[in-house]
Amino acid sequence: MEHEPLPSDGHAEVRIVAATPEAARRVAEVLRRCFASTEQRSYPAGGEGGTRLHLTLDTARTAEPAQSWLAASTSAEQPRGHGGEV
Repeated sequence: MEHEPLPSDGHAEVRIVAATPEAARRVAEVLRRCFASTEQRSYPAGGEGGTRLHLTLDTARTAEPAQSWLAASTSAEQPRGHGGEV
């Protein structure tokens, strides 16, 4: 299995999967309020009409909500994954 290349330092690739395009756009909008981002790319997800939305976030350029959250979090936490993540 081939993996996508990692984003450059200070950036994060985000994938949003939702039942409707509107739900995916709403989540993306919240992320854009916290981080600078690229234009979103939208794709169909599954055979039931879902939407998969991709965007790249610039984690080095954060807005106030993200700065507060990042300052309060610790890097010592263990990574938490979900089954099936690549």
